[in-house]
Amino acid sequence: MKVRRLEPGEAPLFKAIRLRALADAPDAFAHTHAEISAKPDSYWAEMTRGLTQPNSHVMLVAEDDGAPIGMAFGVMPKRRPEDRTDAPHLGGMWVDPAARGRGAGRALAEAVLDWARERGFGLIALWVTEGNAPAIVLYERMGFTRTGKTARLPSNPALETFEMERPL
Repeated sequence: MKVRRLEPGEAPLFKAIRLRALADAPDAFAHTHAEISAKPDSYWAEMTRGLTQPNSHVMLVAEDDGAPIGMAFGVMPKRRPEDRTDAPHLGGMWVDPAARGRGAGRALAEAVLDWARERGFGLIALWVTEGNAPAIVLYERMGFTRTGKTARLPSNPALETFEMERPL
């Protein structure tokens, strides 16, 4: 298994893995599968450009023998109103159910932490849905702690999310 950055021109890969994630784990993301799957190809091309520009957000892809099995984003500070201004976010992390338990989640998260360190940040944060025990356990094992900040999940306001952070 290896983790690499999304490359320019990989909009079809980005679309495929993002839609797999939204279909598999609808309560883990701020957007719904229906909302994102309706986006035109121009959306995916523009998002891919934004994720592959230097000094911007990043998407990391975990692959097993060349097949994508997971993804995570490094998001620059203050993308959404509830985000911090002093720290980037680890977001949108997902690992294919068939590949879980083999270290892909940790490898993706570590790659995002490395990305944040390369940009000179001393802290990173994330949001996780209450009740997502596997994700919470992973983040706690990696040294993330709750900040006390909570918000409703935009894609399902019946669910609460909470922020976690850790020093880099």
